[in-house]
Amino acid sequence: MFLVVKGRFRMEFRESGDDPATPGKRKDVWLEAGEFIIVPRGVEHRPVADEEAEVLLFEPASTLNTGNVEDEFTKPETRVALE
Repeated sequence: MFLVVKGRFRMEFRESGDDPATPGKRKDVWLEAGEFIIVPRGVEHRPVADEEAEVLLFEPASTLNTGNVEDEFTKPETRVALE
């Protein structure tokens, strides 16, 4: 879940389909302060802000910071104990 605290940004989704005539077709959703979007697991997405925006991200602790790619930038799962 992405919650916009300040500013605005767009979430880009790659459209899936079998039509080779429209490669790279995408759908954009604009979000303003106070709005949120839930991206279902497995849906390819890219958050983009043309200007500074403050966004609060909620995700399962098991989500890798690099999505489904594991490389030198991937951080191992870490859990923070709340006391």
